[in-house]
Amino acid sequence: MTRTVRFHEYGGPEVLRIDDIELPAPGPGEARIRVDAIGLNRAESLFRQGRYGRPVGAFPAGLGYEAAGAVEKTGPGVTGFAPGDPVSVLPAFSMTDYGVYGEAAVVPASALAHRPAGVDAVTGAAVWMTHLTAFGGLLEDGTLRPGETLVVTAASSGVGLAAMQLARRVGAVPVATTRTDAKRERLLAAGAAEVVVTGGLDAAGVADALRAATGGRGADVVFDAVGGAQAAGLLGALVPYGRYVLYGALGGPTLELPSLDLLRSGVTVRPYSISLGTTTTGDTLRRAGAFVTSGLLSGAFTPVVDRVFDLSEVVEAHRHLESNTQVGKIVLTVPH
Repeated sequence: MTRTVRFHEYGGPEVLRIDDIELPAPGPGEARIRVDAIGLNRAESLFRQGRYGRPVGAFPAGLGYEAAGAVEKTGPGVTGFAPGDPVSVLPAFSMTDYGVYGEAAVVPASALAHRPAGVDAVTGAAVWMTHLTAFGGLLEDGTLRPGETLVVTAASSGVGLAAMQLARRVGAVPVATTRTDAKRERLLAAGAAEVVVTGGLDAAGVADALRAATGGRGADVVFDAVGGAQAAGLLGALVPYGRYVLYGALGGPTLELPSLDLLRSGVTVRPYSISLGTTTTGDTLRRAGAFVTSGLLSGAFTPVVDRVFDLSEVVEAHRHLESNTQVGKIVLTVPH
């Protein structure tokens, strides 16, 4: 029997339970892995609440996109992986079909990446969702270029921190935004060239503060997890022909755009979501995997881990995830 986190109904963190279940043998194209660490993502909180883009197929339901451990067994047709191989599980599947919250998990072999020597399980479980999102939103189609200025909203999130690391690696300049002054020093230590506190500012104030932070020039690219009423100010801070990439909706379901005069300046507005499969399939995943792995090996990509919980503390970990007080990733470790 395997300890596995499941939920039997939609709800808050308290609906999460640790059940003893019998895992099936891996089928064609699948692998069973021993799970040593699990990276938490906001998508899993939304899935647990019934607010994610894909509903639960049936209760009880598992969850989880990201993990690190070692291969225990492979199913028919799987090549390139063998029992004992250290691996990371990438977010390249639907939680309606697979989940990794537990002592072991069966996942598609196509969602596995070899974990380089020297990369521990916590790092291997914390790096992929964040850095794949940043890669797909900023590099895959050439959105961000060397020498440009990148504004990163919700910069203390795992994706925000990954975007700043990515910007530094390609020779761009990251400017972080945050709602309060409490995280300023940690964001500067994490690589932000400037930090702009947006709490209490209207759209015009956000635009003015970002232009001031960029020496009056403005930003070339905005990578935005917030949207909502703040979007107009972010767009107002862009240079002519700047690019605005929206990858989240923390500010609500409505995106407020500025006047047509600004849009006529050639600003490009583009939504991006890793859940659409744009960075988790085929050649795109191969390119992204190579980029992230090389960054790990060089030390350029070091996921910022806010706090580590034991698997038995999964309810508390989800409460912390929803507190919005963290800087970086939350990770569960799994004792064996």
